[in-house]
Amino acid sequence: MKALIFGAGGQVGRALVTMAPGGVEVLALGRAGCDIAERGAVVRAVTAARPDVVFNAAAYTAVDRAESEPELARRINADAAGWIAAAARSVGARNVHVSTDFVFDGNTCHPYRPGDIVGPLGVYGRTKLDGEKEVAAADPDALIVRTAWVYAAAGANFMNTMLRLMRERDSVCVVADQIGTPTYASSLASALWDLHSFGAAGVHHFTDSGVASWYDFAVAIAEEAQTTGLLDRTISVRPITTEQHPTPARRPTFSVLDKTATWEALGQPAPHWRVRLRAAINELGSHG
Repeated sequence: MKALIFGAGGQVGRALVTMAPGGVEVLALGRAGCDIAERGAVVRAVTAARPDVVFNAAAYTAVDRAESEPELARRINADAAGWIAAAARSVGARNVHVSTDFVFDGNTCHPYRPGDIVGPLGVYGRTKLDGEKEVAAADPDALIVRTAWVYAAAGANFMNTMLRLMRERDSVCVVADQIGTPTYASSLASALWDLHSFGAAGVHHFTDSGVASWYDFAVAIAEEAQTTGLLDRTISVRPITTEQHPTPARRPTFSVLDKTATWEALGQPAPHWRVRLRAAINELGSHG
């Protein structure tokens, strides 16, 4: 089997490459390998590769900057997603597309099911939702997987930002009234490969198990980093409200995803996010 991965330079793309099953020929394309903002480049890449499956892990993920760059965000998150899906279908390849919890408004108190009403609050969420629509229109058999709060040992993400700040400061302030689920990129990548192999289609939700606020996540990062020696002192993590930390883009207050159907398809639930965080911290420590 041959797999083509767009966005291979990002944390999900890198994890997809690492977690690829044995015997799979992987063609990994980062930004330098293919500018997905150019339709012709997408078509040429897919046509040349003629893969069995195409993973789209590429996205414009700068949530706040998207408010001032809506056209670029739409071109990458929506237009390119549709081009990739159409190109994949044209060569008979399955399409796996990664989406986000930000398609929801967060104004609920129960985990969001795949069929629940969407209502993104900002440009990032709207363009990702538009991307889902473009993918479904181009390929009704595509697999769309929404996830949340993704991090990895490498790359720009919340975990690494917190570790940097915790090394520089005696205390950090973190928002405590936004609730979701941290998701280790390797967990997501493994689930994407498995869902593809099972022939899953339509919209699915996947994150690690459990729930947390950003504050909870930061406290856990500090504790795990101290345990492994990545931090050599105790750091004060202070909870604040969203109002105390205003940002250009509004974020959902509650964006926990219901993974029941996905976990049934996979045959088991994902490990708890705290377990996966420990794995990420250990991975980071092993790299020095």
